[in-house]
Amino acid sequence: MKTDEPWLDEGEQVLWRRWLRVNALLPAALHRALQADSGLSLPDFDVLVQLSESPEGRVRVNDLAHALHWERSRVSHHITRMERRDLVRREECADDGRGAFVVLTPRGRTSIQQAVPGHVQEVRRRIFDQVDADEIDLVAMVLDKILRSLDGAAAAKSV
Repeated sequence: MKTDEPWLDEGEQVLWRRWLRVNALLPAALHRALQADSGLSLPDFDVLVQLSESPEGRVRVNDLAHALHWERSRVSHHITRMERRDLVRREECADDGRGAFVVLTPRGRTSIQQAVPGHVQEVRRRIFDQVDADEIDLVAMVLDKILRSLDGAAAAKSV
């Protein structure tokens, strides 16, 4: 639906405000549950997921920033905090003196493995237990359309 109208109509405004509320409340609820269950923050979990899904358990700092949609400085600061807890470590890149890897430590691997079951249970409780299979398909379709638009805008901006 395209229009030149500068304001959202009533239905669009209701949807938009609900989106904003979910966008604020859901991460906060997931963060609280994760923190209580495992001692990890949601950003910790996001970093550990990226590292644990890497075949070598390590990812270049720039690639991690890109995957998380974070600024490089945010990644750097967060990794420093995670290093203090021995969840990750930095490793210099042998073939690029400017680059570095973020490496999953044994403690980080154990932490993510212990956190996943409770996190999955919370995601199911907060999202998937609230909707049926048809609604899941519909929401996935809508989000795919929105993501294609956002990905296209990001790609155009980087050219």
